[in-house]
Order: sequence, then structure tokens, then C-alpha cells
Amino acid sequence: MKKVIAVIISVILLVSLFTGCGGTGGSGTTGGGSGTGADSGTSGGSGSDSGTGSDSGSTGGDTGSSTGDNVVKIGVFEPASGDNGAGGKQETLGIQFANKETPTVQIGGVEYKVELVIVDNQSNNAVAPSAAQSLVSEGVSLVLGSYGSAVSMAASDVFKDAGLAAIGVSCTNPQVTLGNTHYFRICFLDPFQGTVLANFAKDEFGAQKAYVLAKLGDDYSVGLANYFMEAFGEANCVYETFPEGTADYSSYIASAKANNVGVFFSPTSTEAAALIIDQAHTQGLGVPILAGDTWDSNVILNAAKGTEVDVYVTTFYQEGGAPEFDSGIKAWINSDATAKANNGGDDNVAAVTALGYDAYYVALEILKMAGSTDPAAVLAVVPNLSFVGVTGPIAFDENGDAKRDTAFVKLSDNVTGQWVFIAQQGVS
Repeated sequence: MKKVIAVIISVILLVSLFTGCGGTGGSGTTGGGSGTGADSGTSGGSGSDSGTGSDSGSTGGDTGSSTGDNVVKIGVFEPASGDNGAGGKQETLGIQFANKETPTVQIGGVEYKVELVIVDNQSNNAVAPSAAQSLVSEGVSLVLGSYGSAVSMAASDVFKDAGLAAIGVSCTNPQVTLGNTHYFRICFLDPFQGTVLANFAKDEFGAQKAYVLAKLGDDYSVGLANYFMEAFGEANCVYETFPEGTADYSSYIASAKANNVGVFFSPTSTEAAALIIDQAHTQGLGVPILAGDTWDSNVILNAAKGTEVDVYVTTFYQEGGAPEFDSGIKAWINSDATAKANNGGDDNVAAVTALGYDAYYVALEILKMAGSTDPAAVLAVVPNLSFVGVTGPIAFDENGDAKRDTAFVKLSDNVTGQWVFIAQQGVS
């Protein structure tokens, strides 16, 4: 009898053991999977390593979420370091905030979780192709970026060979899309921007002579400088270039003063810009500094604050243009230490952040149009896009360029450290 009882007890214990393992494993997988996925989808937006975080979230499977195992990956090809790191981080912030706001999308009647796969191209043309290849390897459906035309061009063939659509956010050099069927952009182009700046120099300041300073070998810098001079009149421009690694711009400031110019135009990185502004102040340049979209940054505001250097920029968005977006992203930046650090330590809304926000929703719209996550299906529908974002209507022409015909002109307020809206200007 004792033997029978012992056998019965053993069976009961064995059944209990298997039941316990099955119950723990099931609840752990469901809870852990959905919890990890949700965490990475939300907090992943606040740091440059969110691509890694998103990967770990999707690996969890999201088996307890409404999206099931359905994950669509969007590549974010941006600099988080190097000369353009500050601008790249701000552009990425707009994408991350939009992803936090709208973490899922309906594709072909099925709900997908949107995972951002973020890579740092380091503002480096040599690094750009390998960074791009890592996105291909991750299986993204399309790519957003980059801040910086040169790295966009350097990575272009990688995206082309993979059959991926790349949507440029703020890369303004015409060569990014020229002759390509896979690269598009949602910003205006440098020939337009250069003409706007040249006209502004003449109309606003009556400038008859301009000093133009560009970075040697930088496609954006040299390209925009040339478009400005073409519109202003090359014969009336003093043009100089500086090499990589320059930290002392005093000789260039002295040259501008010696030539008695009416404006100083310098389309450079924010890193160089801060030094130029500081030395222009020290040497008493005495004329306005004009620059393109890269100078629309709180790096510039901080450099100009407390000086007598007037800085004017052309850009894609003016804070206040979309109050709901402005208040939403400011609240997020102020609540997230990493996001605030990536925005330069304050909550000023850069135009590239607004463009990044729009770029994310453009990507979602394209995915919905395609009804598929397959890169070939996605690429096929991109030319048909029509979308209205916080920066205005977005559609592509036959070259894949945005149909944009206005730019915002802003002036640094060197007392408050804020941008002041001057004009919304086109080209007649």
C-alpha cells in the first residue's frame, strides 16, 4: 500500500513540475516579449543606439502585442559624430519623436510595429558605405537620411544595389538624386537656396560685393558656395577655401575686411561655424554673415549669443509654424535627458528636426501605399507620394526632388539666443 501511495505521489509531483515549467515559460515569453518590444520602441527613440535596442525588442517577438510577429524596419542613416554630428542628432530626434508618437503602421491590412535601425555614418565619406551596408544586412524596407549630402552620395550605390529606396531629409546637393531612381529627398535644393541667399544679400543689405568661404573638398560647402556666386555674380565675389582640420579662421576674416565686402557667406559645418563666428566677433568683421541650412542650429545661436555678429540663415522650418508639433516635441525633449543632450542641451526646435519628423511619416505613407514591406514594392510607389507635413506639402518631381519653392530666412537674436523670423522667400 505504501508503495502504491509513493507511486501516486511521484506522478502528482511530476505532473506539477511540467505544468509549472509550461506556465512560467508561457507567461515569461509573452510578457517579456511584449514588454521588451514596447520599451525599445519607446525609449529607443531617445538615443543613438536605439537601433540596437529595437533589435533586442523585436527578437523578443512581441508575442503578446497587437502586432504579433509583424515588424517593419526603417533604416536611419545619419551622423551622430564628426563635423555634422550635432545636426545629424537633431535630424534623428524628429524621426525618433515621430516613432514614439506613432509606433505602428497598417500595411496591407495588417498592423506592424515600426522598428528604427539607426547607424552612425560619422560624417565620413569613407565610413558611409559600410554604415549603409549594415542597414541592408538588417533587412530594412527603406532608408531615411542623411544629414550631409556628401555621405548620402557616398552611400548611394549601396542602397541602389540593394534595391532600397532612400529618402533624403536635408541633403540639398543636386548630385544626391541626379541620375538616380532610388534616391529621393523632401528638402529644397542648393541651386534654389543659393539664389535665395544671393538675392537676400542684394535686396536686404544692398551688397555689391560678397566674401565666400567654403571647406575644400566638401560637396555641400563648395556646391552651395558656387550656386551663391552664380546668382550673386562671380565677378563680385571674393572666394576662398579652407582645408580639413582648420581651427584658425582669422586670416579669412582679415581677407573679407580688406576686400571691403557687404556680406560674408560661409556654408560650412556647425563645428567650423562656431569658430568663424567667434573670430568674426573678435576681429570686428562688421558685416552680416549669411549661411545655408546647416547653420540653423542652437550651436550657432550659442556661438553668436553675446556677440555683435548678425547671422542670417535659410532653412526649412520656423518654430511656431506647427504649434502642436512644437509643443509635443519640446515636452518630449524636456522629459528625456538623452534627447535633450542630442538637441544641444535646450528645447529649441531645429528645422532639420521638423524635417526628420515629416520624413518618418512620409516613410509610413509609402509603406501603406506599397501594401508590403518588400523593398522592391516600396521603391516602386515612392514617386507617387503626396503628403502634407509640418514643413508643408511633400511630393517628388521627375528627379526625385521635393517640389518646394520657398525658404525661411532667420536671424540670430544674440541677446535671447533664439532665432527671429525675417522672411519666407522664394525665387522670382
